[in-house]
Amino acid sequence: MKKLFVLVLLLMAGFSVSKLAAQEPLILSLKGDFTQGGLVIGQAVPGSKVEFEGEPIKVSEDGHFVFGFHRDMPEKATLVVSKGEQKETQPITVRKRQYNIERIDGLPPSKVTPRKPEVLERIKRETALVVKARQEITDLKYFMQDFIWPAKGRLSGFYGSQRILNGDPKRPHFGVDVAAPTGTEVVAPADGVVRLVHPDMFFSGGTIIIDHGFGVNSTFLHLSSVDVEVGQQVKQGDFIGRIGATGRATGPHLDWRLNWLSHRLDPQLLVPPFEETETKTGSK
Repeated sequence: MKKLFVLVLLLMAGFSVSKLAAQEPLILSLKGDFTQGGLVIGQAVPGSKVEFEGEPIKVSEDGHFVFGFHRDMPEKATLVVSKGEQKETQPITVRKRQYNIERIDGLPPSKVTPRKPEVLERIKRETALVVKARQEITDLKYFMQDFIWPAKGRLSGFYGSQRILNGDPKRPHFGVDVAAPTGTEVVAPADGVVRLVHPDMFFSGGTIIIDHGFGVNSTFLHLSSVDVEVGQQVKQGDFIGRIGATGRATGPHLDWRLNWLSHRLDPQLLVPPFEETETKTGSK
């Protein structure tokens, strides 16, 4: 009875039920790593629209969305959630990271930058295949799973590191490397749908891209074998290929990369602490 009496008083004062409901927070939760390379999963009131850094992003029917921070993301970012006439702005602070920078001089020029026209054309074609595989933003929500490591071995390369070859800064390393013998099994770190399979790209060798939904996808590089097909649905832990040293690799390892749209993220932030273990190379 008290609640009804208060409501009647508010209505008499010029308020409406819809205005009262509009005062409820639109952002229900934000969970993840608020650091360069981090991935954040949020939930808003169903029916809301979400913008990250001024760009609209996908929202599920139940209000879930995802966004991430690239390697050199500025310290300040903005998330805006709106529904009807209500708008909620959430300022976000992104923690800056320190990356390992390595300088190597005295290398032959051919080892630093490929110059042959046929090689450059091949790189262009293969880059277009990767871009196309990542273009579709699907309704899959597998990015919400707790990811697992796709391979066992030892960590040999880390996200964000960069080499300066003969004084020329090269592209940073956007993945995490797991070194292990050729033939070591690679499994899907989360459920998804295979969007790209290639046996031998110039830079990445045997390559697989798995779509986890909402613009989040995993890429697996330098594989000695690719054992899935485009369009195949995989479950977390399913066998997808084997570690190798194909493409431009100095030794057998898996380079695992994670993207949200054009943002290159750090896969290591999504998985438990790495445990170096014995690896299996037998037949599957």
